[in-house]
Amino acid sequence: MDIKYVASATSSGDARNGHVRSDDGIIDQDMSMPKEMGGPGNATNPEQLFAAGFAACFHQALKLAAGQEKVGIDESSVEAEVGIGPDSESFGLEVAIVAHLPGTDQDTADRLVGRAHQLCPYSKATRGNIKVDVSATV
Repeated sequence: MDIKYVASATSSGDARNGHVRSDDGIIDQDMSMPKEMGGPGNATNPEQLFAAGFAACFHQALKLAAGQEKVGIDESSVEAEVGIGPDSESFGLEVAIVAHLPGTDQDTADRLVGRAHQLCPYSKATRGNIKVDVSATV
């Protein structure tokens, strides 16, 4: 693989109740354990950041798939939900991706979402490691 870009970020302080900062300073956020996990919930958390990244990456893959098929999806959006819970060793993640493709029929939307799931680097990274459900609405 010919790497074109490298993202770098650092976590400091008390981990989930600490701070994260990207090397360019664009991300510069306090972190906080969610209330549902016993924390104060007054800042972002790794699951929110992962959901945002997965949603944006999957949306780009969806646009690529639609472009390859010459299907217009200008009004599309992608939601990603990342769940965290205890597993046999510590904690694990599950992801649900919902792509909204107004103006397409359900068969086309399902086909594009399936193709996007094959193209998306986040999908590739998680495949076989965590449960990822993908679906489409029109």
